[in-house]
Amino acid sequence: MSIIKGIFTSRNQQADTGDEAGFEALFKEFYDRLVYFSFQFVYDKDQARDIVQDAFIKYWNQHEEILDNKAAIKNFLYSTVRNASLNHIRHSKIVAGYIQLHNTIEPEEAPIIDAIITAEVVAEIHSAIQSLPESYRQVSVLSYLEGKKNQEIADELDMSINTVKKQKQRALQLLRMKMVPEMYMLLIALSVKTFL
Repeated sequence: MSIIKGIFTSRNQQADTGDEAGFEALFKEFYDRLVYFSFQFVYDKDQARDIVQDAFIKYWNQHEEILDNKAAIKNFLYSTVRNASLNHIRHSKIVAGYIQLHNTIEPEEAPIIDAIITAEVVAEIHSAIQSLPESYRQVSVLSYLEGKKNQEIADELDMSINTVKKQKQRALQLLRMKMVPEMYMLLIALSVKTFL
């Protein structure tokens, strides 16, 4: 889950797409989740960022032809990023074919709907964690998004391990009130995974 830290920021605004300010708000709202979506295909953070930036440029050039509602814009962006990501994979396969002529095993591609859902869920979890008070947020990011153990967090934040445990417990209580039960259970699953 450490890729999440490198992709997501605390940007989350509603978009009014009629002008440059609206475009900027749209960019801030969808950029991180689209990068994560593309990353699930291309497994290269920089390439995923390039693909998403190209998708926004394509949207800007065609925005007058696209319905001015959030669902249509979101569908356009996800479709554009998906197609560009798959084209990148195909191109990579062609290049790899020149390098290794006998390699016939093709890597599995993530089902597209699963990739969209994963990107949206991770964005919601990240948004909920970013809404926590500063001390709980720091502990939660280090624990759930970076997968660090309690002792590592205590050392990094210069606090006792008991304080870390109490702040994680309180953060989970706050997150439970902010999140729908399904998202909260996913976060719990992430926390259990970091202890294994």
